[in-house]
Amino acid sequence: PLEDTETMATVGGGDAEVAALFEFEPSPEAVLEALLPRYVEARLFGALLDAAASEHANRQRAMKAATDNAEDLIVRLSREMNQARQDAITTEIMEIVGGAEALGQSDVARELAALIIDIDAEATA
Repeated sequence: PLEDTETMATVGGGDAEVAALFEFEPSPEAVLEALLPRYVEARLFGALLDAAASEHANRQRAMKAATDNAEDLIVRLSREMNQARQDAITTEIMEIVGGAEALGQSDVARELAALIIDIDAEATA
């Protein structure tokens, strides 16, 4: 601080003397004028960063939901495909058994019928 020895103030009525004259550089107005635009800019930049982070979080949640739905769809469609394939195999074997019975080969028909029962039991397990 700059002291003016001629201008001293007594604080609290005691004997302590404090210099009454201080000089600040730059002035409070100049500091405020320099910092206020930067403060506003920083606040706006922070708001933009928050908005971008929020958008990314929402996109990530949407993609996770889409991925989960796609995985569920894959499981469901795989089961339907396996069931349709098994039904086609069973139908073909039934036709073969029917043809064997029509030709009078009942022992072959019984073996094929037992095979169908075993295959169906494995498919449902």
